[in-house]
Amino acid sequence: MIQILKHFGWTWTGLIISDNEYGVHAARSFHSDLGPAGGGCLAYTEILPWGDDPAELRRIVDVMRKSTARVVIVFANKSRMINLMKEVVRQNVTGLQWIASEAWTSVDVLQTPHLMPYLGGTLGISIRRGEIPELGDFLLQIRPDLHHNNTDGNSMVNQFWEHTFQCRFAPPPAGWVEAGGELCTGQEIIENVEIEFFDVSDLRAEYNVYKAVYALAYALDDMLQCEPGRGPFSNNTCAHLQRLEPWQLMYYLEKVNFTTTFGDQVSFDENGDTIPIYDIMNWVWLPDGRNQVQRVGEVKRSTFKGEELTLDEDKIFWNFKSKQPPRSVCSESCPPGTRMARKKGEPECCFDCVPCSEGKISNTTDSMECTSCPEDFWSSPQRDHCVPKKTEFLSYHEPLGICLTTTSLLGTFICVVVLGIFIHHRSTPIVRANNSELSFLLLVSLKLCFLCSLLFIGRPRLWTCQLRHAAFGISFVLCVSCILVKTMVVLAVFKASKPGGESSLKWFGAVQQRGTVLVLTSVQAAICTVWLVSASPVPHKNTQYHSDKIVYECVVGSTVGFAVLLGYIGLLAILSFLLAFLAKNLPDSFNEAKHITFSMFIFCAVWVAFVPAYISSPGKYADAVEVFAILASSFGLLVALFGPKCYIILFRPERNTKKSVMGRGTKVTL
Repeated sequence: MIQILKHFGWTWTGLIISDNEYGVHAARSFHSDLGPAGGGCLAYTEILPWGDDPAELRRIVDVMRKSTARVVIVFANKSRMINLMKEVVRQNVTGLQWIASEAWTSVDVLQTPHLMPYLGGTLGISIRRGEIPELGDFLLQIRPDLHHNNTDGNSMVNQFWEHTFQCRFAPPPAGWVEAGGELCTGQEIIENVEIEFFDVSDLRAEYNVYKAVYALAYALDDMLQCEPGRGPFSNNTCAHLQRLEPWQLMYYLEKVNFTTTFGDQVSFDENGDTIPIYDIMNWVWLPDGRNQVQRVGEVKRSTFKGEELTLDEDKIFWNFKSKQPPRSVCSESCPPGTRMARKKGEPECCFDCVPCSEGKISNTTDSMECTSCPEDFWSSPQRDHCVPKKTEFLSYHEPLGICLTTTSLLGTFICVVVLGIFIHHRSTPIVRANNSELSFLLLVSLKLCFLCSLLFIGRPRLWTCQLRHAAFGISFVLCVSCILVKTMVVLAVFKASKPGGESSLKWFGAVQQRGTVLVLTSVQAAICTVWLVSASPVPHKNTQYHSDKIVYECVVGSTVGFAVLLGYIGLLAILSFLLAFLAKNLPDSFNEAKHITFSMFIFCAVWVAFVPAYISSPGKYADAVEVFAILASSFGLLVALFGPKCYIILFRPERNTKKSVMGRGTKVTL
């Protein structure tokens, strides 16, 4: 029966049993076998009362009617079933699929037109039907014993003969002949009589008896094959037919294994039970109102394959409008993407389907748990499979990356143009003023500042992570060092222009200027080297910012190293700003200090605003903020320092004279 329930997916059933060993044993088996391992639950278990108890039957049928279980299994005999069906008819409980035990599967009294609207389509278990070879011919050859002494009582065959042909063997009872009764001759033609006794087409209990006799015969035959001195019992003895002990016969019965001519295997398991074979019967309600019980399959258990169910579903009659098997479940199956959550206080078959949480999936029906996706994967919208996480980094292909890249290349191009202008006009006073070599070096460093910003764009690699901050730090220190030296030169020249200050210039010659820039830049290079060797920046897959994304970023490795790098740049920038601020009120012949003051003010403002913006920006936006700070400060320095000079060179060449530069001409205000 459980195999039938599994086959049709009936996980929610009702069980009705009789109050005897037959019903109690069935209930015990169902509760143990139809548990979690069996994949089913019992909606209710009711015990049929002894005799006719209308109140109890009314209660049981009311439970059946209110239950959501559409399949009802009944283990009861004919009389209990008749009482139950009376109440079912009274309450008009239809739409149930009945499963019958072998006790009432073939009961004719239940197969009436009155009950078929309720019991039509019943599936029942019946003892295996078999064939006994030549049994029909044997029965037709039976003849009565004409010499049987009637005074000792008729033999069974004689009694059957008299009943079948309505005659009596001699000597007949007194008055039999006078009453017109016939005498049996023993020559009556038995083949012309149609009685159930000769119907060998539906042998069930008889077939079991046939197999039992053959099992005993095989056991005895095996026992008689025993050779003395090589027997299975103590001292290698054999059993003797004349002194046969029951336990000796059991030894041979356990070893019986044969196949009948009908194709059924007969053997016994370790518990001494024979391998069961049952027919599955179906109650068919024909259109003309008649009914028949037909075989639609079988259940058998083999030693190697276990229980096997065979059904011809096309032959099964379903007593429903849809003509399809009913659905009998407490809760519908949970589709992929959900998991089962048991309802508190209810059987295991009753559950809710809870969607898997983000990052978890279930790809099977009725999943008990949702499984987490691997680290680089995320759950699909349906939560039924894992998909690769989206990746996020400052890409060359997105609008933000394109804008920053374009700006960086534009700044580089402007530096190259300005450098070209200065080289072309290198002999003019405005270029030669205040060490043209520092101006060229400053333009080269600014170009490197613009280019180093490109290292922050694109998917982080080990080499880009290591190079980006080192290139940024060294390029900016080179740039700020040039500005610092320029400022110091301006102050030294002004001091030398005063009486007694001529000696100050000897400390700021070309060699000293180049040396100062080299030393200041070497300090930053040393800081970067120590940082890269001790705790180098590395690419990192960050899954903390967004659960459904992988943010590729560079981890600085050592926060102290990064802070020292920025701090050193900030120290030089502040020093340059302070010196330029002190020189801003010098006479106009030395007004480059004003440009330096303005450029360093822009530089410091940008990087002071950078720190909180960088810390609060996650993922690729932190890189974008740093790139923006690099570009903004670079453009600020480029425009503030070289804009006025390019203006004079290109548009006011008459001012590009030694006289104008020394402040002896007309004052120029930019």
